[in-house]
Amino acid sequence: MRNKQKIAIVGAGLGGAAAATLLQKAGFEVDIYEQAPEFSRIGAGIHMGPNIMKIFRRMGIEQKLSDMGSHPDFWFSRDGASGDYLSRIPLGEFARKEYGAAYITVHRGDLHALQMSTIAPGTVHFNKRLTGIEETDELVRLRFSDGTTTEVDIVIGADGINSRIREELLGAERPLYSGWVAHRALIRSEALAKYDMDFENCVKWWSEDRHMMVYHTTSKRDEYYYVTGVPHPAWDFQGSFVDSSRDEMYDAFQGYHPTVQALIESSESVTKWPLLNRNPLPLWSRGRMVLLGDACHPMKPHMAQGAGMAIEDAAMLTRCLQETGLTDYRTAFKLYEANRKDRASRVQAVSNANTWLRTQEDPAWVYGYDLYSHPLKSEVAA
Repeated sequence: MRNKQKIAIVGAGLGGAAAATLLQKAGFEVDIYEQAPEFSRIGAGIHMGPNIMKIFRRMGIEQKLSDMGSHPDFWFSRDGASGDYLSRIPLGEFARKEYGAAYITVHRGDLHALQMSTIAPGTVHFNKRLTGIEETDELVRLRFSDGTTTEVDIVIGADGINSRIREELLGAERPLYSGWVAHRALIRSEALAKYDMDFENCVKWWSEDRHMMVYHTTSKRDEYYYVTGVPHPAWDFQGSFVDSSRDEMYDAFQGYHPTVQALIESSESVTKWPLLNRNPLPLWSRGRMVLLGDACHPMKPHMAQGAGMAIEDAAMLTRCLQETGLTDYRTAFKLYEANRKDRASRVQAVSNANTWLRTQEDPAWVYGYDLYSHPLKSEVAA
């Protein structure tokens, strides 16, 4: 017989790691299970807006992350061919004053390592590929490929777009290919020194059907990263990405501004990632299992808020469980969906449409949001 109420989080990405820390700080007993064999500095650049930095403040890592990352004064949008400015969205000191926290860009792996350092020692378990789920009236039993099992009161599925927990709730269904790919490359800033050009701290180059987002990933500005969105015929993607090339980039961005051409020329290696999606889910939870982040509402990365929405999910789910206690998890899950679905769905729609900050607009509804300042809506209002 189990003496303590326990929570299992499946997936130790940014959303899962945030959920682990926030729930542990709230006094819950939490273990996190990750199928990767170990932690590694994967990915490249990522944006963290003021809406997320305010959550990191609660986690005790806001200052460390701020010291680690780059602080753009603006999000610039520029015409891909002419270089004319389409928008200048103030960040920097403006964001700190108006939205209550900084806006930073950082290496995803550095952010992830910082988040993992805040989880209670001994509660992160690697090499745990989930192979079986059994739910009873009293518990959920998880089975892993290494032969181990665990029994818990609730399970949080933070295991990404190919979520095993989502599959358990809704059945097997492959994600949808969006028709777009993202090219990614990390450039050493010293490789750009030979160009007499201004490589801005955070800029998105646009044309009618494609774009390139570029920004620094460290406070030293010694890494310059770009990620694209480019139409691409469907193919049978094997794995998360394939290798690309400078030649493919030149073809994709033919006619773009000389600054973009210099970035392509300076790319030592380029990868190409399919942008996958899912239709909005009919449910976010069932029984003792609940979803967050890409397992629940995957989106194209064009607002730079996908990971942010997972972290907001983690914070709201923690709030709701604190409100109800773990015994009344059903009410907590209803509260969670009622207080997250509208916002996450709106961000998902805008992100997928790829219109964010292309023209001069007010981003306060995203960046000014403080998850802790709003009273919880009743689940009846959902």
